[in-house]
Amino acid sequence: MGMIFWIAMYLLSSLFYKWVLSWGGAKIIEGWKSFFLIGWFALDWNSEQIRLYALIGWLVTTVIFIIGCFNSQFREEYFWY
Repeated sequence: MGMIFWIAMYLLSSLFYKWVLSWGGAKIIEGWKSFFLIGWFALDWNSEQIRLYALIGWLVTTVIFIIGCFNSQFREEYFWY
C-alpha cells in the first residue's frame, strides 16, 4: 500500500473520530444507530461512553499510523486487500 493511501485512510478515520468527539456525532449516533457505526456492544451506551470509545480508538489508530509510516511491511500486512 502506498504512503498516500495510508495517509488518506488515517485522515478519513481521524475526521470520523473528530466528528464523534467534537462536532456532536456522539449524540447523533447514540442508541440504535451506534450498532451500525460502532458495534452491537454499543447499543446501550450514552454519548459520553461513545466519546470515550472514540478517543481510545483515535489513540490506537494514531499509534498504528505512526508505526505504518516507518514500516512499509506493516502497512502491507495491516490491510488485507
